[in-house]
Amino acid sequence: MTKEWIALFLTAILTGNFVLMRFLGICPFLGVSKKVNTAVGMSVAVIFVMALATAVCWPLNVLLENNDLAYLQTIVFILVIAALVQFVEIALKRFVKGLYLALGIYLPLITTNCAVLGVVLLNATENYGFVSSMVNSIGAGVGFLLAMVIFAGVRSRLEDSDLPKAFEGLPATLVAASIVSLSFLGFGGIVEKIFG
Repeated sequence: MTKEWIALFLTAILTGNFVLMRFLGICPFLGVSKKVNTAVGMSVAVIFVMALATAVCWPLNVLLENNDLAYLQTIVFILVIAALVQFVEIALKRFVKGLYLALGIYLPLITTNCAVLGVVLLNATENYGFVSSMVNSIGAGVGFLLAMVIFAGVRSRLEDSDLPKAFEGLPATLVAASIVSLSFLGFGGIVEKIFG
């Protein structure tokens, strides 16, 4: 079982990366990745919300399925995620004021971050057990962190580069994001070879 959890964890980070391979969570990926410290702060908040949302939503999903109310999953999960994000926002505002101000509008947007909802729905769809769901959600969060930090480094290099006028700003950012995404394709099959 441990081998399966390690494979699930590595898959969530590399080959099933929610940002670079599933294209979920693009808004904070493009919006908060200008500086490494804010990218790390946002990613830690997302990891926390993903793990906590999974821990709360997994038993709720079992309850919904046992009572033939599985069609309410999305609504229930969104409400839980929204409540958790409010909790994180209040905690950051009180204890980490600098990070709260640096994240700005992107912190409440974790509520609508489809990567958070995506990991909870994926866990429900794949019928993962509680531990597998937690491993998958933490792996997805670490993958989000990895993508954000790598891309923040790339964007800091882009700012120092002398680009043609047509590529300045968003075009260069999108081209760089596609190249970073392509680099993660190189991990395809590695996890399956090692653990398969």
